[in-house]
Amino acid sequence: MSFEGKVAIVTGVKPGNIGQAIADALVAKGAKIAVGATKDESGKAAVAAIEAAGGEATYGIVDIASLESCTALAALAAERFGRIDYLVNNAALFGGMSMQSLLDIDWDELKRLMDINLLGSLAMTRAAVPYMEKAGGGAIVNVSSSAAWMAGGHYSAAKLGLNSIALSLSKQLGPRNIRINTLAPGMTDTPAFRGQTPQEYVDMLIGNQAVKRIGTPEDQAKAVLFLLSDDASFITGSVMSCDGGLTARV
Repeated sequence: MSFEGKVAIVTGVKPGNIGQAIADALVAKGAKIAVGATKDESGKAAVAAIEAAGGEATYGIVDIASLESCTALAALAAERFGRIDYLVNNAALFGGMSMQSLLDIDWDELKRLMDINLLGSLAMTRAAVPYMEKAGGGAIVNVSSSAAWMAGGHYSAAKLGLNSIALSLSKQLGPRNIRINTLAPGMTDTPAFRGQTPQEYVDMLIGNQAVKRIGTPEDQAKAVLFLLSDDASFITGSVMSCDGGLTARV
């Protein structure tokens, strides 16, 4: 599996998270990376880590809820590296998000969460697709969640919608030689997860899994690289669960 000479945009990259693991894994296989970050600090840290590993990277500050901002990130990537082959829509609001129910959460806050966790991936996809077409095609992965199949309020609703968006887009993008799939991670050992999830809930979920451990960012990165790679050239519109069997179903 090689990504030599290819260019990928990865959003939502922060130290220790899934996005950083995906970027690192792509670099190890020869890709050049455009990082979508929310702060200069995290963007610079991501680029520094990639360059320290011998890779090439740039970063842009992106408001994933803004189509204009997403368009600017795609233009930055294409200008810096000359093409865009892959897009990983990993950006989401999870750590520190409101846990209020759909009936109780402030309406403006709910719309903000949906703009980021659902529509943000569509905005970034719309921004990147023209460049991917010019490059002859490519592949996109939306990072969803096993929460899509749980009664988790606004977060579950957004992630289930993300799965559906990829399914719908697969029909539109296939004739353009662009595949789009979704990865649904389960519990993953990241700073955001540790800060958001009570230990008793973690223990309960592990008890329901077939594999009795928490996943790692590297587990998720390996799955994303498969979906982006030519090894998955006949797979599009699909959802891959990487959750230790938590949501295993027929």
